[in-house]
Amino acid sequence: MNLTWHNTALTKQKRASIKGQKACVLWFTGLSASGKSTLANAVELRLFELNRHTYLLDGDNLRHGLNKDLSFDEHSRTENIRRLAELCKLFVDSGLIVLSAFISPFKKDRDMARALFDEGEFIEIFVDTPLELCEQRDPKGLYKKARNKEIDNFTGISSPYERPQNPQIHIADSDINKNVEKIITYLKKGAFINA
Repeated sequence: MNLTWHNTALTKQKRASIKGQKACVLWFTGLSASGKSTLANAVELRLFELNRHTYLLDGDNLRHGLNKDLSFDEHSRTENIRRLAELCKLFVDSGLIVLSAFISPFKKDRDMARALFDEGEFIEIFVDTPLELCEQRDPKGLYKKARNKEIDNFTGISSPYERPQNPQIHIADSDINKNVEKIITYLKKGAFINA
């Protein structure tokens, strides 16, 4: 392969510094209907109020475009996460705080994603909502379809979810405002945003 990485004059640190922040990815993981996207959206709104520069990537939204050619078998799920992680890396390189809401059920895929980033830039946020509550919520009717065998390889039903063992942030509370502040506090302590 005749490819060479082209270095640019501007670095991630320089791009982030003019935004008054440190670039990172907030990687929200959890079951379908755990509240990942809702929490990521609320955190992004709070960061916007603090004049931070962000971008939110949602797994479902990206399957409408970038990843619309992928199915839901294990190989496709791994490729889905690989593409999303590479996209997050580009956004982090631009100096942004990236919020990514992906089920990302397999530890090996989350580890692969983490390995793309510099130490501390990948902040895993485990939205730890019990399966029973996710099924009760079921806003898209997916659990019902999975239980009726209308959907194959559905995480938590016919495909496993490997719980993060040491996430940087563990969310197990239903109070969204409290959860937003927990994440903002982490970002302030880590100097990703000004305290």
